Formats: sequence, structure tokens, C-alpha cells
Amino acid sequence: MSKPRVAIHKFASCSGCQLAFVNMGTELVELVKLVDLVHMAEVGHVLPDDAEMDIAFIEGSITTPHDVERLKSIREHSKFLITMGACATSGGIQALRNNADSAEWMRSVYARPEFIHSLSTSGAIANYVKVDFELWGCPVSVRQMLSTVRSFLFGVPPQIQREKVCQECKRRGNNCIMVTQGAACMGPVTRTGCGALCPSFGAPCYTCYGPAENINVGSFGRRLMGLGLTQEQVVRKFSSINNAAPAFSDAAKLFCSEPWMEE
Repeated sequence: MSKPRVAIHKFASCSGCQLAFVNMGTELVELVKLVDLVHMAEVGHVLPDDAEMDIAFIEGSITTPHDVERLKSIREHSKFLITMGACATSGGIQALRNNADSAEWMRSVYARPEFIHSLSTSGAIANYVKVDFELWGCPVSVRQMLSTVRSFLFGVPPQIQREKVCQECKRRGNNCIMVTQGAACMGPVTRTGCGALCPSFGAPCYTCYGPAENINVGSFGRRLMGLGLTQEQVVRKFSSINNAAPAFSDAAKLFCSEPWMEE
């Protein structure tokens, strides 16, 4: 029997999640024993968007009308569609443009802005088509990708990780850098998946894996201000890689609008 066909499609992104596939090394060899990786521009395998696929991975956000057309064609011809990375799942760092006047920005940069065919927003894939599973991260975790592929191949629902980075730190025996260093670590509101990589090396979490479950952004923002951050700095903490994820965008709006310091 032929192996399931897998495609990795790229939209607006840095290609870091595609490189995560390439950097699998021996694990990539194990993966191609299970599937045929038939489309991946990063390594030179290119097929039309309407090629029939069992699993389509999507990297990058939607930023142009042409992107929307491409994405709908991919969705129509794919049995399962999985977003991977911050750009595809929440719009990525480029979603900061959603808060600006994109028309004015283009007029200030390009001599002939009428030739630029761009949407006013950088949108997540789920804003436009049905998504079967989301892999968060910047970049995604190799372990999560392999686990997700295996789950879909064997008809088992993929495991969804929503717990906080703090829980991963506890399992690893890390000292809390928020307590010991007074660092503005975003681990209490960020989902795990990275293995608490940054805190394990004494650096604060940067929200690479997006919002965790059941987070209280108002209370956490106040805690950051208690560490000495200004209201604007708190907004910037939430306005990072996954700034357009609803929980983080709502937090940024909350601290932009509320006169916290006057209370």
C-alpha cells in the first residue's frame, strides 16, 4: 500500500517551522518511513496547491488576497490540515500590523502603493478555513510534530498541551526566576511545549507557545507592574510573537485602556 502523502505549505513567515522539519535529522528518516513528504519548497519538492494530500501542514499567516485563494484550494484537497507555528496559529509577529493603518504605512514606504496587493491584517489560518489541529510555538517542537503525525495516521486524537510553562519548570526542578531574580517571566500565562527552554538557562519566557489555559491576564499584568514594569512595558510583554492570540490581544487592550497606576 502507498504511504500517506504529506505537504508542508508556506505563507507569510520566516520558514523557521519548515527548518524544524529539516533539522529533525534521524527523526526525519523515521518520519519518511511512515509518510511520503511530497511537497516542501524548503527542500525543493513543489506540487500544485490542488494536489491531493492526506495531511497538509501550514506555516505562516495570511496577508494577501492570493494567500486566501491558495489556502482554500489546499483545504479543499487535504484530508487533514494542521497549522504549525505562531504565524499560522495566531498571525505571528507580523500581526502587529493589525493595530496600524496599513494603507498609510504603505503610502509612506512605497512610491506606487497601488501595486501592492495586501490585506490590512495578518490573519491566522483558522480565520479562513477549518483547521483540524494547531501546533503552537516559534518554532514548533519536533517532538510535537512527530507525535501529531503518528496520531493522525493511527486515528488517535493528538494530545493537546495547554498547561503552563511553570509546570514544566517544576518538573525539571528549575528555580523560579520570577521569584529568585525578579525577572518578568511570561511562563505563568504561556503554554508549555518548549520544555521550559529559556527558564532552564536562567532567561525569562517570551510567550513563544502562546496562551496557556485558564490564565488571569489582569492579575498577572499587575504582578509584572509590581516587579517594576510600566503599564506600557506590560502591554509590550503581551504584544510579542503571539500578540494576536485572543487572550494576549485582550490583555494588551486591557492595559492600554485602564488607568492602573491611578488606583
